[in-house]
Amino acid sequence: MPAVENPYALNDVPLRDIVSNVLSGTLSPEAILAAYQEVHRATHQRINAQVQPSDSRVFLDAQRLTRMPQGALAGVTVSVKDCFAVEGLATTLGVPLRVGAVDESDCSLVSRLRMLGALVVGKSNVPQLMYLHETSNPLWGQTNHPFDSRRSPGGSSGGDAALVAAGVVMLGIGNDLLGSIRQPAHACGIAGFVPSDTILGSGDAFNTMPSQMVVRARAGFLARRVDDLAMAMESLAVCRSEPSAVEKMRVGWWLDSGPIQPSPAVSRAVEEASMRISMSGVDIKRISGHLSIDAAWLHLAIVAADGGREVRQWLQNSRPMRDVERLLRLAALPRSVRHTVAQLAQWTGRSIEAEALRATGIRTDDEFMELVKRRESIRAQWQSMLFEQRCDVILCPVSALPAMPHGLASKLLLAAMPCFAANLLGLPCGTVPVSIVGQEEQYSRGASWDPVRQAARKTDFGSSGLPVGVQVIGRPGGDIEVLDVMRRIERYSAEYGKSSHRRV
Repeated sequence: MPAVENPYALNDVPLRDIVSNVLSGTLSPEAILAAYQEVHRATHQRINAQVQPSDSRVFLDAQRLTRMPQGALAGVTVSVKDCFAVEGLATTLGVPLRVGAVDESDCSLVSRLRMLGALVVGKSNVPQLMYLHETSNPLWGQTNHPFDSRRSPGGSSGGDAALVAAGVVMLGIGNDLLGSIRQPAHACGIAGFVPSDTILGSGDAFNTMPSQMVVRARAGFLARRVDDLAMAMESLAVCRSEPSAVEKMRVGWWLDSGPIQPSPAVSRAVEEASMRISMSGVDIKRISGHLSIDAAWLHLAIVAADGGREVRQWLQNSRPMRDVERLLRLAALPRSVRHTVAQLAQWTGRSIEAEALRATGIRTDDEFMELVKRRESIRAQWQSMLFEQRCDVILCPVSALPAMPHGLASKLLLAAMPCFAANLLGLPCGTVPVSIVGQEEQYSRGASWDPVRQAARKTDFGSSGLPVGVQVIGRPGGDIEVLDVMRRIERYSAEYGKSSHRRV
């Protein structure tokens, strides 16, 4: 079979068509792999997103698939976040001392994808210990945003997001505890989906907090279009997409994003998305999002309840990166000084940091159980909110900000607060691109003495043209509803579609 004439052209082909052409024999898996390799070579030096290629294994897989094409994901190129085991590669978490931790076998999720005919091309970069929303570590270096090398693709699934957005791979496998799939998808202008906590679970990913049983990172997917995400879910027989009367669903929307006010482009994207699906016949109304912020603070308190002790142990006595060290140091502040440090931060104009210090900290076992009880209270309140407001699905920001410049992630963790409620409650959620930052929207944030607000202002400045997405959150088990609403938003986002497929 002939080679793919334009390797970038495959980016415009839906996964269903890729698989159909492979199964019919009109498209060769070897030609797909050759196209991937060409795009990877053209982009790697710029974005540095794939850090461990699986060339020898994937070449054999492509040969075998060419001879006997089969599988629901036949010929789909897949990158895997460096927290999932891939036979013959190392699960490093961006820690130099783990470079010898070679995986003896595939994790369960990767194994299932291979059985379905996916071409697993290698591992993507992560933040050190997956502890930041910026993808950088001392082992593999810094991953750059595919459209602006001065900025980060986000994290912790930033390597996958950059590879998908740059057209290197068709599908990325990530996981999400604090927005780690949705935030990079938003930053890079692609779609991301995190299914209900009972569907894929952790995907057998490496767990840096094994004692944390209350909230866990969930496996999910990143792709260029929503239907590609739906196909990935269908192929695993965990979420069958059926014709659904989206018009009968009721959607509530809000702009609440926590202590960091949303950038104008972020607010506009949510408002435009709500307007577009309203025009398609969906019953939609604005509601209060204050409960999502209460849930976000609680989720952060639960995740940080051990003061970062378990995460720190994986460093194996090596020194963490500066930004990771800053977050670990704040997490580990003992109770005896935490209140004083928070007061000092408040007095010196660092009010957002003060609020975060008061909300988090090391908890005793009894105090931790109180947090768990509060989670159940939040769960009940969330269900009551949906019932009282007659909402099936929530539409809201993904992050308060567009893609961040390098080096600001430790100051801007709270920008991703809109994501945390879905993590706390195990709800299906996703991100879909809607628009880009307008020229005037990058200048609207005022000056401030608060270093977090300063970092937010720096993020907005120069962000013109960067992607902006919205988040869709469903009810427990409402995965199909979330994907349906995401499809509807994507279909009506013509303005974004014309400007989203820029190449590195």
